[in-house]
Amino acid sequence: MEELVIRREFWAGKRVLVTGHTGFKGSWLALWLSSMGARVSGYALQPPTTPSLWQSVQGHDGIASTIADVRDPVALAGAFEACRPEVVFHLAAQSLVHASYDDPVGTYATNVMGTVYLLEAARRSPGIRAVVNVTSDKCYENRENHLAFRETDPLGGRDPYSNSKGCAELVTAAYRASFFDPAKGAAAIASARAGNVIGGGDWAADRILPDIVRAVGRGEPVRVRNPLAVRPWQHVLEPLSGYLLLAERLCEKPAEFASAWNFGPSDADAVSVEAIVTAVARLWGPPAGWASAGGEHPHEAGFLKLDSSKARAGLGWKPRLGLESALEWTVQWYKNQQQGADAKALSLAQIGRYMELAGR
Repeated sequence: MEELVIRREFWAGKRVLVTGHTGFKGSWLALWLSSMGARVSGYALQPPTTPSLWQSVQGHDGIASTIADVRDPVALAGAFEACRPEVVFHLAAQSLVHASYDDPVGTYATNVMGTVYLLEAARRSPGIRAVVNVTSDKCYENRENHLAFRETDPLGGRDPYSNSKGCAELVTAAYRASFFDPAKGAAAIASARAGNVIGGGDWAADRILPDIVRAVGRGEPVRVRNPLAVRPWQHVLEPLSGYLLLAERLCEKPAEFASAWNFGPSDADAVSVEAIVTAVARLWGPPAGWASAGGEHPHEAGFLKLDSSKARAGLGWKPRLGLESALEWTVQWYKNQQQGADAKALSLAQIGRYMELAGR
C-alpha cells in the first residue's frame, strides 16, 4: 500500500478528546493535535510526576484540561457532554508493571473498568466518529517463544498490568461487536498496541530512560534490573503517528479499520535493555553508565516483539526513525532541557521534524 501521511487539514478544527493527556504519551499527543489546529480536550488525573511534560505544554492554545478520574463514570460522561468529541483517544491508564504488583485492584479498576466507562460514555455521546483505545504490547499471552506478536495471537498477561491490558482489549472487542456497528451509524472502535516508547519529557519511575537521566543527575550509574530483557523500542512519535493515521481511516472507512492494530518498531530495533543503556551512555557521555541492580524482582517478560505488518499493509504506516535516531532525539531533548531550553519548544520542534520525515 502507498505510504500515507498525517494530514493537517483533516485535524484542523476537529473536536478531539484525549484521556490521559497529563501523562507522557498523552502530553505529546495533545500537543501534536493542537499544533495541527484540532480543538483538544483532555481528561486525566493530575500529572503523575514532578516535573512533567504536561506542566510545560499545558499553556498551548487549544488544549482544555479536565482533571478527574477515569474510574468516575459521572465525571467522564460530563466531559463527553462538554466537549462533544468527534474523535477519542483513550490513553488514561495505570501504565507500570511494578506499580501493578503494589496496587493490583487499582490497576484493574483503571485499566479495565476505566475502559468500560469510556466506551459507555462514547456510545451515549452523539457525533463521535472514531475511538482509538491504546493498550500495550504486553496484552498478549507471552510464551517466551521469541516470536513477534500478531494481532490475532491470544491475549493474556502474567502480571496484573499486562493482564489488565489484555482484559481491556477483550472489553473493546465485546463493545465493538455489541454496540458499535458502523453500518448502523455508530462510531468505529479500534485498539492500538505499541512497544516500549522513549522520548523527551518522560519522568516516570521504573522506566529506563528517565532512570538514566536521574542517575546522571546524581553522578551515578543507572541500576538495571533485567539487562537481558528484549523490548521493541521506539520513539514516542512513532506509535502516535500510527494512532493518528488509524483515527483518520476510522472516520473515512469505519468498517474496514475497526479492529486491533500493532504499531511497533522494525525487527532490528527489538534489542536488550543492556544494548539501550550502553547506547545512551555513549550518546550522553560521562557520567552516564550502568550497573546491575542485583537482588530479586517481580516477574517481567523476557522477550517482547511486535509484528506490524498489518499496519504497514492496511494503513501505509511504517516507523520513520531507527533506534539510533530515536535515542539521539531523546538524549538531545533531555540535554537541551537541562541546559534551559523550553520543553514545549523542544517537543514542537521534534514534531515538526518528524512530520517532515513522514511527508517525504
